[in-house]
Amino acid sequence: MTENDIATKIIGCAIDVHKALGPGLLESAYQECLYYKLKQSDLLVVKEKTMPLIFEDVKLDCGYRIDLLVENKVVIELKSVEALNDVHLAQTLTYMKLGDYKLGLLINFNVTLLKNGIKRVINGTL
Repeated sequence: MTENDIATKIIGCAIDVHKALGPGLLESAYQECLYYKLKQSDLLVVKEKTMPLIFEDVKLDCGYRIDLLVENKVVIELKSVEALNDVHLAQTLTYMKLGDYKLGLLINFNVTLLKNGIKRVINGTL
């Protein structure tokens, strides 16, 4: 399955979660529900995947965690904020670079219509 195929399934599941819950909940609630939906869709999902930082040949465990990693290919960074900003995008890109992942989805559940809260993030060519 390609990154794009996986992303399509993720977005469908995220829309289902958003339709059921609506905006206004904590990020952790959306994370648990999306994790559950993705597992139900027979996707391999890792929650809170730790990402070490390599600095001058030293592996540092700095507490970086990917919210959800799907099929070991697509990074999902979840938010429940008033609006996405550059820091959220930079955070997603950092996780993608650290893990050498090509595609990420930055999803803000605190919106009326979920499609307005989804950003595709690409690292390199896809």
